[in-house]
Formats: sequence, C-alpha cells, structure tokens
Amino acid sequence: YTSHHNMWTKPNWKYSTKFPLESIPLVWDKCYQAYTEKATQTGIKGKEDNLINSSDAFVFHSPYCKLVQKSFARIFLNDFLQEPSPDFSGRYAGLESLRNLKLEESYFDRDAEKALMAASNSLFTLKTKPSLLLANQVGNMYTPSVYGGLASYLLSASPSELVGHRIVLFSYGSGLASAMFSIKITKDLGPKLNKLLENLSNISKNLQNRVKVSPEEFDKTMKLREETHNRAPYTPVGSTEGLFPGTWFLTEVDSMHRRKYDRVPLVQIPNGNLQQTGDVK
Repeated sequence: YTSHHNMWTKPNWKYSTKFPLESIPLVWDKCYQAYTEKATQTGIKGKEDNLINSSDAFVFHSPYCKLVQKSFARIFLNDFLQEPSPDFSGRYAGLESLRNLKLEESYFDRDAEKALMAASNSLFTLKTKPSLLLANQVGNMYTPSVYGGLASYLLSASPSELVGHRIVLFSYGSGLASAMFSIKITKDLGPKLNKLLENLSNISKNLQNRVKVSPEEFDKTMKLREETHNRAPYTPVGSTEGLFPGTWFLTEVDSMHRRKYDRVPLVQIPNGNLQQTGDVK
C-alpha cells in the first residue's frame, strides 16, 4: 500500500495535526486487507480462518519495540472484527465493547489500543517477540529493521523446529510505502538454509562482544559529532580498533565535501578467502 502522507511533519504542538499518528495504523489495516484477500485466494489462509491462526510468526518494521507490539495488536483487531462469532470467553475476553469499533475511528483511541495490546499479549509473545532480539539490543535500523527481525526469529529456534513455519513480514517506509508478504520455511533443510543459518550464527556472539562506554564518553563523542558535522576539509579522529573486520570507515572529507573511505581487513572464514583492504572514493 502506498500513499502520499506528510510523515516528516514537525508541527508546533500548539496546533492540531494528525500526522504521522494516523498514517501508521492506516497502513497496517490496508496491508492486512490486501494480504488476507490474496492469502485466501492462494490457499495460504482458509476462508474461515483468521490471519493469526494461519501464520506461525509475524515480523514487523521495528523503529522501537513498543510499536511492534502495537502492530501485532492491530492485526489482532482486524482478525477480531472479521470474526463472525468471537470467543469472548477466550481469546477476545473483555473486548465486547469494541465489537462494533470502526477502524478509522480507532486511530487515536488509546483505551482501545491498551485493551487490544493486553488481550493479544500472549499471542504476541509467542509469534512476534522472538523476532525482537536485534531491535531490542541494537535499536532502529530503519530500512533493514524487518530483516533484522527475520534474522532474530531464525535464531530463536533450531532448524528442525522452524520447518514448515509461515512467517508474515510487514515492511514500511515513511512517505509512505508499505508491504505485507510471507515466506515459508520448506521441509528441505538443504545447504541453502544451513548456509543462511551459519551466516547468522555469530550475531549473538557479536552482541556479547560489544564494548561498553561511559555516559561521559558518549557525550564527548556526540559533542565531536556536533562540532564536525558538515566540516570540510576534515580528517576524522578516533580509533578503528573496535570495528568489525570488513567495516568501511571514513578517512577524509576534502574541500569539495568528497569523501574517502578505507576498510578494516577481512579475516579468513570457512570456505572463504582473505580479501585485501583498499581505498574507495
């Protein structure tokens, strides 16, 4: 789903504005509707089944983890409104007052949002929380955040446990453009899947190997960034010892703001070759 929305409006809060608060739940709803229609047509989802029941996992664009939980709650709401006979003694307990809620009237309804997040929490924990390792530990990666979520989910279980899983992904970009699609892990645990999981296997180790810095050191780094932003010519200062092998880093900005980079040498990896570092403009 795509549309023109003023997502980057920086309003003066003395005046009323609906952006970007309205846009995000709108795209969840639009993508839900388009995906469920196509999933039903292709047999991925049964006509009488809901989206959450027909999928093993949900991975969302994740600027921050609370928004991911809100995303799942929105899927839960759409399923709820599509149910011909909701189970108010089970999954939908306590949501009787929301039965006739209109989607477009719910965008700013904080009470409804809280109720839906509470009611869907156990399903969120089962089907989405395993995808939040990198979002929780690294923060917002913007465009690749949904794929960081996919990597996190693949790391959350053994290959044999992942077999047959259908994973629904939701990707989003301000402005706005969004997509909902799904992938299925086949029963063939062949070399492609094993290679993929092998490439992901060092993520947890790399997270554990991060170097902690004090708040004072962080403040100094940010102050340096403020003072040197857009400076030209400029030669960056600081150590590259903490960078991972293969990381590109800035070495120079000339008087015309042209940037020059170098690369930390790569290390020998299984079935790989040692690559040499070099300059690039």
